[in-house]
Amino acid sequence: MSGNEQLFELMSKMYGEMQEGFKDVKGRLDKVEGRFDGVEGELASVKKTVIHIENEHGKKLQALFDGHTQINSQLERIENEVTRHEEIIIRKVK
Repeated sequence: MSGNEQLFELMSKMYGEMQEGFKDVKGRLDKVEGRFDGVEGELASVKKTVIHIENEHGKKLQALFDGHTQINSQLERIENEVTRHEEIIIRKVK
């Protein structure tokens, strides 16, 4: 076998091994891409859930704030009425 034939066989063998290596790398990349797609899907689901929670809690917080405002307003009216009655009682006692 001549030197050229040996070189050709060696290069052919190396080419075959490189092709197998590329197939292996491609298979691994495909697996990584599949996992990445799964993570993207889960992330989208988490985002949707967070938005839903934010909307729900936003509504509930607004309702609590409105209730607090109403209670404060009612308390002010009661305090004013009590003060008015105290003044009337003090005038009658004197």
